[in-house]
Amino acid sequence: MTIRTRFAPSPTGLLHVGNARAALFNFLFARHHGGEFLLRIEDTDKERSTQKAVDVIFDGLAWMGIEADAEPVFQSARQDRHTEVALELLEKGQAYKCFCTPEELTAMREKAMAEKRPPRYDGTWRDRDPSEAPAGAPYVVRLKAPRDGETIIKDLVQGEVRVANSEMDDLILLRSDGTPTYLHAVVVDDHDMDITHVMRGDDHLTNTFRQAMIYRAMGWNLPHFAHLPLIHGPDGAKLSKRHGAQSVVDFREEGYLPEALCNYLLRLGWGHGDAEVLSREEQIKLFDLDGVGRSPSRMDYVKLAHLNGIWMRVADDVRLTDDVMQRLQGRDGVVTDERTRARILAMMPGLKERAKTLVELADNAAFAGFTLPLTFTPKAEKLLGEDGRTVLQGVGRDLAALSDFTPETVDATLRAYAEKHEIKLGSVAQPLRAAMTGSTTSPGIDLTLAALGQDEVLARIAAVLASASTDG
Repeated sequence: MTIRTRFAPSPTGLLHVGNARAALFNFLFARHHGGEFLLRIEDTDKERSTQKAVDVIFDGLAWMGIEADAEPVFQSARQDRHTEVALELLEKGQAYKCFCTPEELTAMREKAMAEKRPPRYDGTWRDRDPSEAPAGAPYVVRLKAPRDGETIIKDLVQGEVRVANSEMDDLILLRSDGTPTYLHAVVVDDHDMDITHVMRGDDHLTNTFRQAMIYRAMGWNLPHFAHLPLIHGPDGAKLSKRHGAQSVVDFREEGYLPEALCNYLLRLGWGHGDAEVLSREEQIKLFDLDGVGRSPSRMDYVKLAHLNGIWMRVADDVRLTDDVMQRLQGRDGVVTDERTRARILAMMPGLKERAKTLVELADNAAFAGFTLPLTFTPKAEKLLGEDGRTVLQGVGRDLAALSDFTPETVDATLRAYAEKHEIKLGSVAQPLRAAMTGSTTSPGIDLTLAALGQDEVLARIAAVLASASTDG
């Protein structure tokens, strides 16, 4: 048997982190077992489904490196097939036409609630002859659900779960306008796509019991089900905007690498010993459902940022530089030309050691494209007092005399100046860093100066000294 999993999102909004984790788990499970991972867009809600949301799903999955093994299936294109199965159930006596009016259904619900019963459909038309309905009256097609016994789901995560059939009503298969319901369409699609394992959030567990009845009414084998615990906020409440990023788009904009997010989502609810930082190859090798827990997981944004920092330090410098340049586009006071790009690329080994997100990386690298005069933070201004300017003036002359402006020659020059004037190297590096960046942080000062280039370094020193002269 070839294992087939699927990710079946509804294109009605952004790709939520919970759905992204479900997609990842389905993908890894299929790859681990040498199976196939399929994608289905459940776009039957015509009012809410948009092409923009479809594009967001495709883009998000591509960014995460989750690739389907076949062209995506669009549920809306399969409506005739969904209808065909519903009519087959009708013909077999496993479904029936219900002619209840909206007013009758409302009265039915109100009566049940008044009697403290669940507001379920009471089966009014279950055993009646359709000829009793007024000619041309609209109707829905309902499944004739079993009323005795129980439905048992042997869930691969939750264990064996049981529900008495008496607790479930006769669900609608076709609406009065002839369109199939979501619960019915999903079953038909999963069967026709030969899906062997359905992995989704445990908020779908109730749906699974109802869908199992359609499988059995058609005489189809049920797939294996695995209902994944939900992701909550750090406080245990439902994940929301007040907690932080919720969607794949949010995480990307906030500067997280896809490998870091996937690594974190994998470890959120799944474990394998002490393994923490896992490549995609290692994830595929290790992932299976026996490592998935039953309890809800809590987002830990601090841990995610830490993991992102780890992945950034091993990321390709050119890739990081390209991302930084995009983030700096249009930023006031920053020139994003090839010269700035070359400077950032040269400093990237040092820059990425000090950042946990790409946003932070871009902020730290922005000084490479600053135009003169620079704006200084209060701490930087303090370093550029009289003593700092004296250092800049003296070391500036030594730097100007260099014929070879490399990290090695710069470092030797700064050390020689400190030794000659009997001051600590930090007393030389700190005012230089402030003059170069407008702040107190940068990669190593030798790497920073060499990346900026001799002319730019001298120009920035001169700008500080000129400003001090003007202020005086």
